[in-house]
Amino acid sequence: MPGIDRTKFIELFHQMYQPVKNYIYFKTGDAEMAEDIAQDTFTKVWEKKDDIREETIKSLLYTIAGNLCKNRFEHQQVVFDFAKRYKPEENLASPEFELEFKEFNDKLEKAIGALKEKNRIVFLMNRIDGFTYNEIADHLGLSVKAIEKRMKNALDELKKTIEYKI
Repeated sequence: MPGIDRTKFIELFHQMYQPVKNYIYFKTGDAEMAEDIAQDTFTKVWEKKDDIREETIKSLLYTIAGNLCKNRFEHQQVVFDFAKRYKPEENLASPEFELEFKEFNDKLEKAIGALKEKNRIVFLMNRIDGFTYNEIADHLGLSVKAIEKRMKNALDELKKTIEYKI
């Protein structure tokens, strides 16, 4: 029977937390980000504990951590692209710009977080992980049409919420 129980999860956490954190630190050079992503990694594992096979858990931890790291960088790139597109170069360091930049970043994170889970998953798999609709459909066991509909719903909601072309 697949899955891990609380005791196995705690053992896994104690055994693998520091190696996962180090892995992210080596990728990013940012200790605070490494801490956050390591915690998020174990949160995701706990959320999916019933579907996880013990024999693949370590590789899954590194895969999740790597994807979360990639997502963080992709998100920062979206924010950077927004800043570059909508503000002239000379205003990049102004306090007003920094405030707008932070507000946009917060608004984007909240908007993505507020999406229905099925739409958020498709959006992140496509826009962050770079999967095609066919790949997402195969991975989720859905039709390409269902993926297209979920992506359209996600984009419509994000455009409405943050008023920015995704």
